[in-house]
Amino acid sequence: MRRLSLIFFSLSFVLTSFSLRPENKLEYGKNINFIEGEKMQVGEVLTYLVKYSIFKLGEIKFKVLNKKEIHGRTVYNTLAYIDSYEGVPFVALHQIYESMINRDFYSDYFRGIVKSEKVTTYTEYYFDYDSSKVRVIKGRYDPKEVWTDSIGTVKKEYEDGLSIFYFARINSGQNKTVSVPTFVNEKKEKTIINFSDDVSGISIDAVDYEISCVKLDGEAQFVSIFGLTGKFEGWFSNDNASIPILAKLHVILGNITVELINWNREGWEPPKFGD
Repeated sequence: MRRLSLIFFSLSFVLTSFSLRPENKLEYGKNINFIEGEKMQVGEVLTYLVKYSIFKLGEIKFKVLNKKEIHGRTVYNTLAYIDSYEGVPFVALHQIYESMINRDFYSDYFRGIVKSEKVTTYTEYYFDYDSSKVRVIKGRYDPKEVWTDSIGTVKKEYEDGLSIFYFARINSGQNKTVSVPTFVNEKKEKTIINFSDDVSGISIDAVDYEISCVKLDGEAQFVSIFGLTGKFEGWFSNDNASIPILAKLHVILGNITVELINWNREGWEPPKFGD
């Protein structure tokens, strides 16, 4: 069962290993009305089941909280919750990730919170692209203690592990290959993504018909914590929403599957394959 623990932690690192305005506190500005036709919808909630072979390890929930203007920049405020199921041996994982995604769908800000019985830790990444700087702060809550507060240089925009989820959605259904700048363990790396416009039918337990999807695949050209590395595949709904339906990810110990099980998005139902 130790293998299950490592694999589920590998998945959690998907949301921290991929990047990052320097202020001590992020200032939240006024709300901006949602623009119809965009793939990100304010209020959207997507829930996924994480599986390793026949084992159900836990869930990931993605939320688009709002769309705001902060310091003259339009950003989406997004959250992800990763929670292991009770009763899964050797796994007690509860993490929250927040990303401020700019109009280019790169990250302006990232915060990761890891909860355990003894301590709750946090990591914050602040991008200041105008000044070519990235600030990294790490520490713990209750009692509050800062362990790291450092400044690095960046000469391009980067993705974090949550923002890359939405970057993929925005670009899905095209026919192109991109090299995406990613920030991993305070190192500048890249992820190769091959987007395709080929349409196929994908089956999941939550829907009683095949869903019309387009595929992407790619490769993480680095090894992250707990062995997340190498090739991955994902299928997105073949419609204006581009909802991620199914993903297959590789870790050193094996392969894991992430499958859509619930959604709350106004006016959306999975498109039928063949219609």
